[in-house]
Amino acid sequence: MAEERHEIPVKVVDRRWWARSEDAPPDEKPSSSKPTYVEELERQIAEKDRQIQEYLTKYREASQEFDNARARMRKEIARDAERGRREVIVTFLDVIDNLDRAIDAARSAATADVLLEGVAMVRQQFLAKLESLDVFPIDAAGAFDPQRHEAVSVVPVADPAQDGQIVGVVRQGYRIGEDVLRPALVAVTKADSVPSGLKP
Repeated sequence: MAEERHEIPVKVVDRRWWARSEDAPPDEKPSSSKPTYVEELERQIAEKDRQIQEYLTKYREASQEFDNARARMRKEIARDAERGRREVIVTFLDVIDNLDRAIDAARSAATADVLLEGVAMVRQQFLAKLESLDVFPIDAAGAFDPQRHEAVSVVPVADPAQDGQIVGVVRQGYRIGEDVLRPALVAVTKADSVPSGLKP
C-alpha cells in the first residue's frame, strides 16, 4: 500500500524592508523603513535629551536660588555691620556729653582759660572723628521737628507766632547720614491758648 503524503502549505513572509512589494497583504502593518536597533537608539537619544533638559532646568533653578540666598546674606551682613557701627557711635556720644559738661563747669567756675581751651580742643577733635564716620550734630535752632527733636520742657509764650520754636538744648542730637542717630532734647515754646482779654 502506497504511503499517502499530505503537503502542509507553508507561507514565507519576507519582513526585510527592501524585499517588500506593493502587493503585500493588507492585514500586515507596514514596517518602518529603519532597522529596529536604529529606532531603539533614537528612542534612547530622545530620552537622554529629555533628561538633559530636566537637569538643566533644575540646575538653573538651583543657581538662581543660590544667587538669591547669597544676596540675602550680603544684605544681612551689611545690616549687622551697620548696627554694630551705630552701637559704637552711640557710646562715643556719651563722651561728647561729658566734655560738654566739663566745658560748662570750667566756664562757670572761672578756671584757667588753658584748661577750658584744652577741653574744647579735645571736643573739636572728637567731633572731627565722628564727621569722618558720617556723624553730624543735629541743628537745634528754629522750629521744632518731631523727626529730629524731642521736647523735654515747654516754655509758655504770649505770641502765637513764636509757638513751637526751640529756645534751648538740653542734650545735643546727632544724625548719621540722613538718619537720626539720637534726637536732640530741647525746650520748646508753647503759645498761651487763653486769649489775653479773658485772663483773670
